[in-house]
This record gives sequence, C-alpha cells and structure tokens, in this order.
Amino acid sequence: MQTIMTVKAMRESDQRTIAGGVSGRELMRRAAGQLYENVHWCGRTEIVCGAGNNAGDGYALAELMHAANLPCRVIRLSDQCSSDGAYYLNRCIQAGVPVIPWTEDLVFNECATIVDCIWGTGFHGSPAGVERSAIERINQSRARVVSVDINSGLNGENGMADLCVHSDLTISIGHFQPGHFLNRAKDVMKRKIAVDIGISPLDTHLRLAETEDFADLFAPRPNDAHKGSWGYMALIGGSERYSGAIRLAAMANAAMRSGAGVARVVMPRGLYHDLLPLVLESTLFPLSDRNGTLTFRENELREAVAGTRAVAFGMGIGISDDGQKALSWLMAHYPGRLVVDADGLTMLASLPREVIASAAGPRILTPHIGEFSRLTGKSAGEILSDPIANAEEYASTTGSIVLLKGPTTIITDGQETWLTDRGCAGMATAGSGDVLSGILTALLCRAADPLRGTAAAAFIHGWAGELAQERMGSIAMTASDTAARVPEVVLSMERSKINNSD
Repeated sequence: MQTIMTVKAMRESDQRTIAGGVSGRELMRRAAGQLYENVHWCGRTEIVCGAGNNAGDGYALAELMHAANLPCRVIRLSDQCSSDGAYYLNRCIQAGVPVIPWTEDLVFNECATIVDCIWGTGFHGSPAGVERSAIERINQSRARVVSVDINSGLNGENGMADLCVHSDLTISIGHFQPGHFLNRAKDVMKRKIAVDIGISPLDTHLRLAETEDFADLFAPRPNDAHKGSWGYMALIGGSERYSGAIRLAAMANAAMRSGAGVARVVMPRGLYHDLLPLVLESTLFPLSDRNGTLTFRENELREAVAGTRAVAFGMGIGISDDGQKALSWLMAHYPGRLVVDADGLTMLASLPREVIASAAGPRILTPHIGEFSRLTGKSAGEILSDPIANAEEYASTTGSIVLLKGPTTIITDGQETWLTDRGCAGMATAGSGDVLSGILTALLCRAADPLRGTAAAAFIHGWAGELAQERMGSIAMTASDTAARVPEVVLSMERSKINNSD
C-alpha cells in the first residue's frame, strides 16, 4: 500500500520535516540523488528549470550528473529562484555546468533526455508565455522525457490540464498526489514512481491499491469448505428492453470466477428462457413481470434475497415505478451488503439522502460521472475539478461506500479512501460496469471490511481489463473479454498470497 497525499498535506508534511531539523537544502539534495539513481542516463541531457523548488531539484541533479561526467545542460526559463534552488544553481555554475537562458529558437533535436523541472504539484491554471513555449517544444521533441514531481502544467490535485508535459517517466518526490492518477494523468505519463526522501506523511487517509493489499482475500481454500462457506449472492436486474439476459450472464460469470459460492440471478420472468442457456453454474430466480419489466412483489423479493450476504441491484432493469419500489424495499429491509448500479442509481437519485443514510445495511454505490452528477445535483465539471472530495462528501452524508468510476477509480466511505489506477481505455464499452458489479458482489460476500472488498473488486476488474486489452486492443475488446480474464487475475492474487506466506 502506498500513501497518496493531497498537495496541501504534502506541503505541510514537507514543512514539518524541515521544522524537525532536516533543511530544505538537504531535502533537495536527497531528491536529486533519487532522480540520479532512478534513471538510466545515456547521451546528452537537457534540464529545463522554472523558478521554484522544482527547479532547485533540477540544479542539484545537474551538479550530480556533471560530477559523474554525464553530459548535461541547464536551460533556465526564469531569472527567479528559491533560496535553496539558488544554492544549487551557484554550485552548478562554479562546477562548470553549462547554464543558458531559454530562447524561442531553442530546439531539443540532439539530446537523448529532457528533464522537466518547470513546475511542481502546486501549479494550477493554464501555462502561458515562455513556459508554454517550452512545454510545447518538449512535447514536439523525440527525446525521452522525465518529469520531476509531476508533469509541468498538470494540476496536482485533480490531474486536469489545458497543456502539460507528456512524460515517459514521472518521478514523484516523497509521495504521489491525486493529480498523478485522475483525469488526464494516464494519458500524459507512461510510467510513474514515487521516491522516498524522508518526508513522513501528515495525512494517510488516501491509499493506492496494490496486489498485496488484497492477497489475503484469495488465500487457497481448505478442502473441507463448501459453497456456503463463500457466500450466496444475488444479482437483480435485466429487462427485455435492455438486453438483460446477456448482461446478467456476464455478471454471473464474473461473480463465479471471482470466488462466489453461489450466484443467484434474479430477473423478470420473461427473460428466464433467454438466460437459461447462457448461465450454467448460477441459479435462476424469476420475478413477476409485465412485458419483460419487473413487477414488484414484496414476498417474491424477500425470497429472492433470503440467505444471501450481498445483492446487486439495477443493471439493465430499466426505470419504472415497480423498480423504484423494489429498490426502496431493499434499502429499508435488506440487512446484507447492497450494491446499487446503473438504472438503480438513476432511481436512487430521486430519493432523499436520508433514505440511504437510514438503510438497513451497508450500501455500495457504483456511479460513473454522469450517474454521480444525478446523485449529487452537481455538474460533471464540478465533480471532475475535485472528484475525491466530492465522493468523500457524498459517502459521508449518506453513510454509504461510493465507487466513483473513472480513469482512476475512487473508493471511499468518507473517512478512508482508496484509488486504483488499474484499467485501460478499452474498458469504455457497454457492459463493463456489469462485470464490475458481478466481481464486487462476489467479494462483498467474503470480505470482512466492505470498503476493502470494494477496492479489491475495482482493482481486479481493472487488471482483468488490462489483460483483455493486451490481447484484443483498445478498440475491439468488449466487456466479456474483461470477464474472461478474471480467472488469470484471481490466480495471480492467489499465488501472491502463497508466495507472501512462504
């Protein structure tokens, strides 16, 4: 597990470290050392520096490279400099490192590597002037690009940018910030690492999901276990209008592959014969319907969810008064873990938040940005400008777990927040959310902590999508390709648990 820190918390942690006796100059030296050690340097390097401490890291790096006889040059975009940065700039000049000012005719045709030290994580807004020209020129070059702290021009809080550096490697000094993952981040940095320079985190409520965080959920099973040991679950959804049979089949398959003991598919009676040949391992439970759309019968719904540990509701079920009644009944009476997705979220948006807050059991909501906009009444732009805070606020006021889908998925209960950056562009296709709901419901059957179970599901789903894209490409892959890769991920998780236990 890696800690992710907001820009403010990172700044405060940095200041606390300095107040504790480690000088800013020493932290800059450590940062340069980590940059030097984590890049394979070859050919000539251009280090492009702005005005702040990010530039100071570049100056300190240049001094190290020059001492090691690695050809480098510093290009300054500004005459301004922080006090610690000025110290290392003067050392560069004294050592004989070439230091030149930026000129509009400067090009990067002959260098092997460009180090981006223009701005750090505190930047927000739109690049202008000489910095904009430098970023454009860096992006036009064919050199390898290494960004220090974060890609210059990228907002460290939300990953948004009008224009920013595109990097081959981004090295975050200390800890990752949300902007390393959200919105545009995946499209502008091919690889990223965080390096330790001795800054202790002030706030640890944000976490990056990694394999070892969930390996215990996939421990090898004892031979005397039975299907009931791993939990009964129910998937309630589908309608004739929304191709419910195929979508429910994909969900059921993903759930079983994720380790569910029994996956019960609950659907309108009119879908029964369509679904029967598509679902082999799961059990079917038909509900009363009218023209392929659910008709609410309390006794039927109670029987459908009896004995289950987790239920998912809403996928392809359509919007109807009967669907609204079914959802309201589950919110008020079902004591297990209830996943609300798709059409269920649309119907939930019309209910007061108090209905969710007073629910009979844990509620896990899985919206994409459009659905979350309906739930919160906020525009997509408002949400994207600070998706973590918006998800945390909604989860806190409703007493629910929110899984907010995006390039990086946010999972929060309002107190603790996970980010998972597993996933890929090919997953932006119909049915991906249904596969996630199947995986999620299966894991909620056996995870002691529903928040961690939800984070694990998002992690597995994203990893499976990446494997599918490797085989099918981002254009041709479908949600069923992701479902088909789930066993590979689960096996990797199981082996990880075995290896960690040795």
